[in-house]
Amino acid sequence: MPRPKTHDDALRVRLLDRAGELVSAQGASALSLRKLASDVDTSTTAVYSLFGGKPALVRELYVEAFDRLGRRLRTVTPSDDPKEDLVRLGLAYREAALADPHLYGVMFGDVIPGFEPDEDAHAEALAALAPLRDLIHAGVDAGVFAGPTQDLAVACWGIVHGLVSLELSGNLPPDLDVERTYERALRNQLVGWLL
Repeated sequence: MPRPKTHDDALRVRLLDRAGELVSAQGASALSLRKLASDVDTSTTAVYSLFGGKPALVRELYVEAFDRLGRRLRTVTPSDDPKEDLVRLGLAYREAALADPHLYGVMFGDVIPGFEPDEDAHAEALAALAPLRDLIHAGVDAGVFAGPTQDLAVACWGIVHGLVSLELSGNLPPDLDVERTYERALRNQLVGWLL
């Protein structure tokens, strides 16, 4: 009879979440494998067994962050209205960031000095944004959006990333209705890209 697997996916996710929290709150120097294991009530052996060491843990944290973003974006099922789909996609982006704020800096910040994703990790990160590219491409092909596709994709990403970054860093006015303002910004920026 095979030994039961003690280092399962649930432990992997807990370790990645805690690693993201440590890095997000205290900086990369706070990410010690011993502290991480202790915080998650496991052993450093489990961390090494699951990730192989700190560099692999950091890489996996980066990939996991983008995977979660991509999964959230893929929940937006395309309809026959690309304009509304694009707004829904922007809302899903914000939801993903708010659900895992400790991973946002891992994806887009320099919270881990010296970390450079390898080619495969970079490709996985780009794949997370495929729903945005696919939707815009379909909207351009359908004659709803003005191209070029890449310009629109970068503009849409820039709007959502900028607003979410301001929100997560606490740099928005305290009396601002963030949800309403965010959606208005998405809808208003879209107007300039319509045919």
